[in-house]
Amino acid sequence: MLFFKDVEVVCPICEGNQFNDEVLAVKFKGYSIKDILRLSIEEAIPVFEDNSKILKILKMLQDVGLDYLELGQTLTTLSGGEGQRLKLARELIEKKGKNNLYLIDEPTTGLHPVDVENFLKLLNKMVDLRNTLIVVEHNQQIIRASDWIIDLGPEGGVNGGEVMAVGTPEKIAANEKSITGKYL
Repeated sequence: MLFFKDVEVVCPICEGNQFNDEVLAVKFKGYSIKDILRLSIEEAIPVFEDNSKILKILKMLQDVGLDYLELGQTLTTLSGGEGQRLKLARELIEKKGKNNLYLIDEPTTGLHPVDVENFLKLLNKMVDLRNTLIVVEHNQQIIRASDWIIDLGPEGGVNGGEVMAVGTPEKIAANEKSITGKYL
């Protein structure tokens, strides 16, 4: 496929700064708004350590493994998994996420195993709040940590869709018909 080259057009008014000079002159702990929006969530935590509301949000974003994102990053640049984790963080911050049913599709796609561990902590936090989670996932860390598995197969797409095995990770691992069990 042919794609157009990326084109960047610099605004003639702000010269790519997003804000006029008067706004950029305002500083918070030595940072302009432009500087703050370029901070990663991890970098922003010490900057906002004195603001409990902002710190709570930043810590939750860190807990869901999004601490590498910039504060000013646009939503259109997020992957599907990042978007789902952002939505989960929002649920826990705003609604306290109690007694709900969540359907989550492949939230760990592209995550490093350490980030998957952090994400598991979030999922466990949600379960502790008496939520029910249905997670479609291929990640073995997530599958092993599940309370109950419904293994579909025998393959994907038109060659799948049958229930191959149902039960705990231990029961799935012992089931000879389960391809997932072979990996557990």
